[in-house]
Amino acid sequence: MYHLIFEKKALHDLNKLGREVKERIWNKLQLCKEEPFRFLEHLAEIDGFKLRIGNYRAIVDVDISLKTIKVTKVGHRRNIYER
Repeated sequence: MYHLIFEKKALHDLNKLGREVKERIWNKLQLCKEEPFRFLEHLAEIDGFKLRIGNYRAIVDVDISLKTIKVTKVGHRRNIYER
């Protein structure tokens, strides 16, 4: 099982969302801890993976050797890929 690590920015972005959306994102991240590559899609432009949760996305980095999933960004799909 993988461990979740949140960057400060990702936690801040997550806390700005509504309760229902936060719960959906949290539940999907918990599923991702079991089998991360079942839910994650590799991103070409940004180094990392995306996790789709309806209209929301979580950008994550996976470290296989340490078995960690580092959440770097969370937000609506129209804003998440902005640099």
